[in-house]
Amino acid sequence: AVKQLWGDGDHLAEINDMVSEQRAIGGEKAKSVWDLLRDRAVRWQLITLLLVVSCIQLLGANVVYSYAYSIFTKAGIPPDQTHYVSLGIGTTEILSTVLCGFLIERAGRKTLLWKNYAVMALALGLLTVTLSLQDSFFWVPYCSVALVFIFIMSFGIGPGGVVCPLITEIFIQSYRPAAYVFNGVVNWIQLFILGLVFPFLV
Repeated sequence: AVKQLWGDGDHLAEINDMVSEQRAIGGEKAKSVWDLLRDRAVRWQLITLLLVVSCIQLLGANVVYSYAYSIFTKAGIPPDQTHYVSLGIGTTEILSTVLCGFLIERAGRKTLLWKNYAVMALALGLLTVTLSLQDSFFWVPYCSVALVFIFIMSFGIGPGGVVCPLITEIFIQSYRPAAYVFNGVVNWIQLFILGLVFPFLV
């Protein structure tokens, strides 16, 4: 099964890891979310997961998605054509997430996170400038569109792609279902709060 998944090669180290993890948890049942929150042995993993998930909400990806339509229309794209550009954004995110899957083992998780956080911050800073100068030159709105695509691509290669497998990498098997539930609940609560607060900030 491992050869079928990863191809030919020496996978003995990975198989030994799986066997030792299986031996370590024995016949232990899956833990509940309450067990996950109470167990001090997984406290740092839980804090790491909470911080990474919280950072994703505060990156500005939801804001970029929300304002993409107005950025496209100001760039001169006809309103009946903007759905094609939106489709392009979705395709860009999918392709960049797939690319992250190929890069994650070579570049490393930290490198992908920090470098893409830097690119995303730069893209948002430049997007703020181009939106302020929208009417100054005819080419500025097109720069805004390009920056939206750069931001989305950096999101997919970095945080968007790295966070998904994080739970399986930092939690042992018995805690993974609870960690996925915790991740989903925290993610949606933060998204709900952001959705309520952001219009007042605007």
